[in-house]
Amino acid sequence: MSLEYEDAMALLVRWLQEPDYGNFSSYGYDIYLPNLARVYLRKEKGINSSMEVEQNLGEMVTSLYPAAWDLCRRGILRPGIYRYGAQATDEGTAGNGYSVTPFGRQWLSEKNQDAFVPTEPERFAKMLAPYKEKLGAPFHERAQEAIRCYGAHAYLACCVMCGAAAESILLTAAVRKSNEADVIKEYCSANGRSRIENRLFGQARQQLRDEYKGYTMLLKYWRDSAAHGAPANINDNESYTALALLLRFAMFINNNWKELVGA
Repeated sequence: MSLEYEDAMALLVRWLQEPDYGNFSSYGYDIYLPNLARVYLRKEKGINSSMEVEQNLGEMVTSLYPAAWDLCRRGILRPGIYRYGAQATDEGTAGNGYSVTPFGRQWLSEKNQDAFVPTEPERFAKMLAPYKEKLGAPFHERAQEAIRCYGAHAYLACCVMCGAAAESILLTAAVRKSNEADVIKEYCSANGRSRIENRLFGQARQQLRDEYKGYTMLLKYWRDSAAHGAPANINDNESYTALALLLRFAMFINNNWKELVGA
């Protein structure tokens, strides 16, 4: 009864919002994995035999541990009882019991939870993995930073990193097309980004130029707006869109690599 990481994360977030312990106790924890899993196996997997439930329990709970630890790393959960003096169990202390942090309660109160997984770090990494070698380590590093920012609800930072990742793609492609020293010198000069864009798209088909503008217009706007002191008012919808645009832009450059770069 093992769960994939993404499914385990989605299930944990659901339990954080609506825990169902049935007739079992949560003891002194907000999240007590064994008893939540027991109810899940009975109600949603249709396992009525207590012996069968216990046979499947270990594998299922073990597959929940990585997701629970990620929520701890992100400051949403912490190991242990929810208050001093609350009941505890040996199993809970051993890694089966967690409580929601103050930040976690704020995170849960916000609309549109991001843990429902198109943007979960491991899945996002898998979607980006085919482009890492061609589009470069700087792109991949910034893309991963963007998803970490999204997970922390640092939405402005997420959009900034998406813009930086897109710019890294441009720089890598331009270097592959031309002399690296010339490209870096040009990139560091006034209007460097525009010069690099012209290297790649100046002689490209109009359709490619139009597609490029569609993918990058918002990414550039969000990145550039972060350089100014005025409020950006960027929320989860904008940052989610930025991540989606970044992925589509990576696919676009990859699919048109030979025409743009000539190699």
